[in-house]
Amino acid sequence: MSHDLLLIDTAEKLYELPRTATGPRAVVMTMGALHDGHATLIRTARERAGAEGQVVVTVFVNPLQFGVNEDLDRYPRTLDSDLEIAREAGADALFAPAVDEVYPGGAPQVRVSAGPMGERLEGATRPGHFDGMLTVVAKLLHLTRPDLALFGQKDAQQLALIRRMVTDLNFPVEVVGVPTVREEDGLALSSRNRYLSVQERRTALALSRALFAGQDRLAAQAALRARAEASPASDERATALARLGEIRASADAHAVSAANAGLPDAVRAAALHVLEEAGRHEPPLLLDYLALVDPQDFTDVGPDFTGQAVLAVAAKVGTTRLIDNIPLEFGAHT
Repeated sequence: MSHDLLLIDTAEKLYELPRTATGPRAVVMTMGALHDGHATLIRTARERAGAEGQVVVTVFVNPLQFGVNEDLDRYPRTLDSDLEIAREAGADALFAPAVDEVYPGGAPQVRVSAGPMGERLEGATRPGHFDGMLTVVAKLLHLTRPDLALFGQKDAQQLALIRRMVTDLNFPVEVVGVPTVREEDGLALSSRNRYLSVQERRTALALSRALFAGQDRLAAQAALRARAEASPASDERATALARLGEIRASADAHAVSAANAGLPDAVRAAALHVLEEAGRHEPPLLLDYLALVDPQDFTDVGPDFTGQAVLAVAAKVGTTRLIDNIPLEFGAHT
């Protein structure tokens, strides 16, 4: 249910915002151009904060995150609609400062370094991006002083780096990741989707299709492994089953060793096949990277990896660069 929303544009006014006595303060940081993905973050913040808590949304297009040839000037500014979306989603206050309010002395001399993890994947393509992101997140955490900070899992590397910064630098805040929100056709919600033409959007759908293809391959291999492991997987057992005419069980028993090894490579291959096909579309998808990584440090996972992983993709369609990812769970090999 919508309610009154306080618009704040200076740090001084933000500091004067009274905290509730009985509930936590939750913050949702955005660069504006809010859509339903942001609204989901705000609604989740409202749920976590509760009726007695407080939800603060920040809207700030951070120049430190944009490279020389990136779309800082082109990035949409839609404060009026942002206010309405934030209000409807349950925010109590929206902090929308000018650049010179956040960086009163110009570009900051001291910045937060993202370290080696910030140089991989998105960091390799966009040098300095994560340093700029972490610097403004650190400033906004100091300015808003929240108990909870909510971020979307669509920006998986960003989320991982924020978690790392909060841990390494002892920020007194709980970081909450919120699952990616998708449109009906599977495309991850993004402020940049509005730049896509009808034909470009059709090509862009390959990003989510590729991720789901990798997910499906993992599920299929896991099902094969479970079925095959219902019987001993030795060569002797497979041969005996074959003699009895149990061809399917024999094939499964032979296949279990393959299912248990190299599965990350199979997941990558399934996703890459979809992306390579999209590279032949008109307009084509121009792949930046496809990676299956450990979310702790965003290094590639090996063929015997077990545990949580992130399958991530970035590509350009026309002049629009898009990213997407899904979390995957690789079970223990037996």
